[in-house]
Amino acid sequence: MTVEGEPSDIVARPTYVTETLAAGALVPEVRSVPAVWDADRVVTEIYHGEYKSLVRLAVLLVHDAPTAEEVVQDAFEAMHHAWRRLRDSDKALSYLRQAVVNKSRSVLRHRTVIDRNAPKPAPDEPSAEQGALALIERSAVVAALRTLPDRQREAIVLRYYADLSEADIAATMGISKGAVKSHTARAMAALKSILEQET
Repeated sequence: MTVEGEPSDIVARPTYVTETLAAGALVPEVRSVPAVWDADRVVTEIYHGEYKSLVRLAVLLVHDAPTAEEVVQDAFEAMHHAWRRLRDSDKALSYLRQAVVNKSRSVLRHRTVIDRNAPKPAPDEPSAEQGALALIERSAVVAALRTLPDRQREAIVLRYYADLSEADIAATMGISKGAVKSHTARAMAALKSILEQET
């Protein structure tokens, strides 16, 4: 019997197709090992084998070992995150090298921008050379101070570093003003002698 409007030659669907679809919907498909595990394994292997050579490459580009290490770490992290797109462990090392070069370029561009926009020293500020000489002189003075007897060193430090008056130094050290003058004079003579011998 046919229903009006429908052709009489309808082919009946095979039931096994429906049964297969229903069975597939009930039983989840068994998936392979996640790609993240492969990424972890490959990244770890490459890290152990190539880390030092990649850092050497980055050092040659950025001229700074700590920055080079950061660049390489960032490259490994980027490769791990991009693993699904990479899909080929044979290309991983070339990807890393390219990432190291690109990140090194980025570091250099950033340095250029910072250097270009660095504040200019005020005209009355000492130059870098003057600052270095002052540091060397200060180091020599500190070393010479360490050779002085305790009382002389205390008198000099309180007078010239703490900028105290003789009365305040006397009160601080628990000695008379005359003793402060005596310790200060002896200390200055000793420092002069020590510093002149060094030059």
